[in-house]
Amino acid sequence: MLRLAGIPASPGLARGPVFRLQAVERMARRTASTQAERDAIAEAMSAAQRALAVLADQAEDKAAAGILAFQLALLEDDEITGPTRAAIDAGRAADEAWRQVMDALVADYESAEDMYFRGRAVDLRDLRDRVLDVLLGEAEQMIPAGSIVLAEDLAPSRFLAAEWGEGGLVLQRGGATGHVAILARSRGVPMLVGVDLSRVKPCDEALLDAQAGCLVLGPDAPSRQDFERRRAVHAERARADAAHLAPEASMASGDVARPEELAGIEVEHVDGIGLVRTEFLFHGREQLPDEEEQYRVYRTIAKWAAGRPVTIRTLDAGGDKPIPGLTREGESNPFLGVRGVRLSLRKPEVLMVQLRALARAAAHGNVKIMVPMIALPEELAQCRQLLAQAVRDLQAAGVQAALPPLGMMVEVPAAALTLGDFDADFYSIGSNDLLQYLMAASRDEPELAALASPGPAFWRLLEDMTGYGRAAQREVSLCGDLASNAQYVPQLLRCGLRTLSVAPATLASVKAAVRRS
Repeated sequence: MLRLAGIPASPGLARGPVFRLQAVERMARRTASTQAERDAIAEAMSAAQRALAVLADQAEDKAAAGILAFQLALLEDDEITGPTRAAIDAGRAADEAWRQVMDALVADYESAEDMYFRGRAVDLRDLRDRVLDVLLGEAEQMIPAGSIVLAEDLAPSRFLAAEWGEGGLVLQRGGATGHVAILARSRGVPMLVGVDLSRVKPCDEALLDAQAGCLVLGPDAPSRQDFERRRAVHAERARADAAHLAPEASMASGDVARPEELAGIEVEHVDGIGLVRTEFLFHGREQLPDEEEQYRVYRTIAKWAAGRPVTIRTLDAGGDKPIPGLTREGESNPFLGVRGVRLSLRKPEVLMVQLRALARAAAHGNVKIMVPMIALPEELAQCRQLLAQAVRDLQAAGVQAALPPLGMMVEVPAAALTLGDFDADFYSIGSNDLLQYLMAASRDEPELAALASPGPAFWRLLEDMTGYGRAAQREVSLCGDLASNAQYVPQLLRCGLRTLSVAPATLASVKAAVRRS
């Protein structure tokens, strides 16, 4: 029996046969005529496109759809197809030309300062290998349903094509915030990353505990019995949590990115929507959304909430969320660069369009506006002036509009330490960025996972902020991954928090944790 430690990337417990996914050794293609090689790469790219389109049609969530859409777009990108054809015309085989172009692109993405682009490198490798498999006639290893898969890494499209059943995934590479981890969480597939698979020897069965971060290979009878006991407790807890979903909400509000996500949530199960990310309106398009398009979306969400508060965040672009034509390129440290409100105030024409749309939507529901990345009181003051101007202009033109409450996202330590200096109607603590800025540790680096977990300094800061909120009679809420993790609910309550914005999938477990605390 062998026990290996890893970093939990998707919670859960899984037991099953071991399947070791080996790296594919691809043979080189024998070069034919230039035209034959051109035809071969065209056919391979078309086959890859068809396969990805099938997966995209079957995609059940926005994360999967976004990953596949990115790969489909690359297959039509002249900056990829052009150099590939040019290399073939220079005498290279189709596979060599394709690999040369894609390897160079992967290297560029992996060396980028921007975390968004570094994260996309795995999608590029995925696409590279898919086309190569078609060119070289290689067959993918089929992943048996219900198995515990061990691999150095796994491409997103391979994950989406597998039938996981009650199986699980263990990777040597990858991170807890990578694309495959996001997909695993959305599908409830237990997953560990950062596991040293060099020590693995052939065995028949594995126990995967993605709660405690442990993989047991070749378990003995006592280990299997203990695992089954804990799995039964876990299943019973999940059933018990589900019973807490339907009753009246208790401090839990949804955290959504787009209107389609509301279809899976009963409005009676929540106290409102604690965070609407508006970035989805701006990504993957040639033109920025106009006022009318934004207004229709915001109004739809506000009406769905039926009078419950809906907190809509102004555009939080930059950092790991670049928008071509809007965000800056080539920043040496984009997470500390022109992002969030810093970008919005430098693009007031874009911000004013969004504020006008939000003011119009506020006439149809309980809309609140939240501004991200606030560091100085002057930034929030400028936003308040622009919002007031937007409302005056709309009403003067005879357009129905209302002045909604204006709050701030607290994710910069300097702001967290001086809340009283900010003229905010409410405060929402952004736990993801606040943690990484407080600890000077990237939340996307697996080796720094311990630093990215909340510690004494973080909890003390939360207590200070909620204490100020009570004294000033202003709401202090929390959004981000921390709010969706039921194990932290008791500590959040002890810090004085009474409003949490959570991912829809975790509503039951968070509400149950609130009632147990």
